[in-house]
Amino acid sequence: MQGIPLTSHDEQLVQAAQAIIARLYRPDQHHVGAALATQSGRIFTAVHLESYLGRTTVCAEAMVMGKAFSEGERDFATIVAVRHPDADDAQTHPYVVPPCGMCRELMLEYGPNMAVILPHKKELLKCQARDLLPFPYRQEG
Repeated sequence: MQGIPLTSHDEQLVQAAQAIIARLYRPDQHHVGAALATQSGRIFTAVHLESYLGRTTVCAEAMVMGKAFSEGERDFATIVAVRHPDADDAQTHPYVVPPCGMCRELMLEYGPNMAVILPHKKELLKCQARDLLPFPYRQEG
């Protein structure tokens, strides 16, 4: 996958996601954090929500997009999600995780031109949300 080079602002966004999950980490409920930068320059952070029984999860990316949208932001620039380093033994750089299918749909709907920071071959790269879901579900008409 060919990506867009990361900037110092992207690195700050990764750090913001790491900070929110470090602060709110709970082994059985909160182990993924996300950060979202808007075109206006605001940065939002959130963690995922998981029921104690593990049967229901709302992803950190969906939470942070909802938070920004609820605050009146509509133009999303860049998003990233990270897992807490103690969440499991996976070795990704620096704990960045790719979005799930549902989050890819939400990203495409709310920010098709938004950049998404992803792990790729032990490095980070950035691509546009629309590149992550080339054949989305859309109703014609």
